[in-house]
Amino acid sequence: MEKKVRLDQLLVERGLFQSREQAKRSIMAGLVYSDGQKLDKAGTFVNRDLPIQVKGKDCPFVSRGGLKLQKAVECFPLDFTDKVVVDVGASTGGFTDCALQNGAKLVFAVDVGYGQLAWSLRSNPKVINMERTNFRNVDKEMFNPQPEIAVIDASFISLKLLLPKVKEVLVPGGTIVALIKPQFEAGREKVGKKGVVRDFEVHKEVIRNIVDFCTSYGIGALDLNFSPITGPEGNVEYLLFAKLNNDSTVDSVKINEIVEKAKGNFR
Repeated sequence: MEKKVRLDQLLVERGLFQSREQAKRSIMAGLVYSDGQKLDKAGTFVNRDLPIQVKGKDCPFVSRGGLKLQKAVECFPLDFTDKVVVDVGASTGGFTDCALQNGAKLVFAVDVGYGQLAWSLRSNPKVINMERTNFRNVDKEMFNPQPEIAVIDASFISLKLLLPKVKEVLVPGGTIVALIKPQFEAGREKVGKKGVVRDFEVHKEVIRNIVDFCTSYGIGALDLNFSPITGPEGNVEYLLFAKLNNDSTVDSVKINEIVEKAKGNFR
């Protein structure tokens, strides 16, 4: 039997709130429903695939994570139409849902966890659910047809450990959209309370390191922007647009520009 989870925890996992405390406040305020029935106890244990609606939080995707990828669609030359996609760190499936709504014909949803992918995606024939799968251990042969686009929203791991495998899995010249999360890239001494990196100079350093890493692996970092929403606990995150077998064009000027814009947007 699938293990149940606290309601407030599930709301955070789905990206509807940034912390359990925020989720708890909304639950107590009577804003959380399931199929028209109010859910008013934060500590109630519920099934992970429970349909949930939050008043005042209309989101077109199964989780707020989809909003991050949607910004990439709007600001990068990113076209999912009839493309095969691999979603690394799929979790609830916000990126997978966004890719499908933008025309992807098939998505491999890869996550080391279990039971997180939204039911609407589990039951979608265009989604191949690869839960309990550590992407670092996959083989190219596990993906048929071969993905043309990789989208990455992974936690508790550096992109430097994932990008080499992404390059191995993608078709030549394939496209990558990766979420750069400073809290998982910076050294421990640069990460503050609750895992938040508040120093935007560290953000710049982290992005430069990722761009340099991409270049060293024959991955061209072509564009950069900041995520429209923060991660858990308020971490600012960044969207990197890259292609295999290309030269990097993201330079220090671009990095400084985007980080300063993010700083102004979230402060």
